[in-house]
Amino acid sequence: MTQDVGVLVVGGGPAGLAAAVAARHAGCAARVAVLERESETGGIPRHTVHTGYGLREFRRLLDGPGYARRWSARAHAAGVELHTRTTVTEWDAGARTVTTTAPDGIRTWRARAIVLATGCRERPRSARLVPGTRPLGVLTTGALQQLALLPGAHVGRRAVVVGAEHVSFSAVLTLYHAGCAVTAVVTDQPHHQSYEALRALAAGRHRVPLLTRAAVTRILGRGRVDGVELTDLVSGATRRVECDTVVFTGDWIPDHELARRGGLVMDPGTRGPRVDLRLRTSAPGVFAAGNLVHAAETAGVCARGGAAAGSAAAAWVRGTPAAETPPTDVECEPPLRWISPNAVIPGETGTPQGHFLLRSDAWARRAEVTVAQGDAVLGAWTRRLVPNRPVHLPDGWLARVEREGGPVRVSVSGTGDA
Repeated sequence: MTQDVGVLVVGGGPAGLAAAVAARHAGCAARVAVLERESETGGIPRHTVHTGYGLREFRRLLDGPGYARRWSARAHAAGVELHTRTTVTEWDAGARTVTTTAPDGIRTWRARAIVLATGCRERPRSARLVPGTRPLGVLTTGALQQLALLPGAHVGRRAVVVGAEHVSFSAVLTLYHAGCAVTAVVTDQPHHQSYEALRALAAGRHRVPLLTRAAVTRILGRGRVDGVELTDLVSGATRRVECDTVVFTGDWIPDHELARRGGLVMDPGTRGPRVDLRLRTSAPGVFAAGNLVHAAETAGVCARGGAAAGSAAAAWVRGTPAAETPPTDVECEPPLRWISPNAVIPGETGTPQGHFLLRSDAWARRAEVTVAQGDAVLGAWTRRLVPNRPVHLPDGWLARVEREGGPVRVSVSGTGDA
């Protein structure tokens, strides 16, 4: 069975739903469909029971499940087709065709524009090469959140949380909601990387020790976790910490398998597809948004990017021609990790968020961030840098990008002071 659609969105989280809604609102008269492999649309917020969502999009404070329901309802109201339990198995970026499998069979979709919004995931224990036994009770935040929502599920009694960024403290809240105390939050960094208010709400409220410059170096236990080996990264001393649950948080990687299989040009920093200011990928008529292109930002940031991609996809369906000028890459120099968007078309201005998103591996109270093309400095700003926390760079320098000037380089000086 072959389905013909105007805009086909792969991924039903905040970015994908916002892209589909924006495509409809931008005047896409053809069918707009969302393909989601889970049983419901809404993405990761469906599993996050804490509040903090929706102020910008819905003008009210919502918990995760409520936020997901709102986006799904908005998509329904806009006339978007939502196809759940539908997995993409093959696709051809050049022909813009997609093959899916679902309970009702195998389908082929022909789209005039495709938006990839496949999100990101945390790297599990195996990818982090943490040795030890293989007992039950080792989770990622996503697995924890889904487990905690199951009726009668037993998460554990005492947990160690690995990581100290935003999602780490979200995991602390989820554990306490599930009746599991947190023995420690462990990070190899000199400080936590979240906002102080979130750390205080999650860890401070429950008097959870924050262990910095430390690492979980071995998992202990047979049938179930009964402890971890903790190593002090300054002294090298090790000790055993008793627990029956270990939650690995953060360390994000985009769900980029489809993008790679489609032959899209990938960005080495974000590890997602390269996108320009209109979230166009290297394949004409294929766009990418959300945490596929900037892992990992908040649901609200993803939704805004998704809306920009959906509007651009609708313009493509209406006949907007491809850019004639090849994109100019925007590259980061260490210790900067990535920037998004990471390509610009000279002459185009305006980013999906109103600014560029930048990530650093270094700490700095006052770092000088410089954007240059060749010998020309396009802009410079003083910013505080914290690993795993976004930095916003203004986009006013875009008008000064030269067509033949080579790649744009983003560098930083003055790092190292935490």
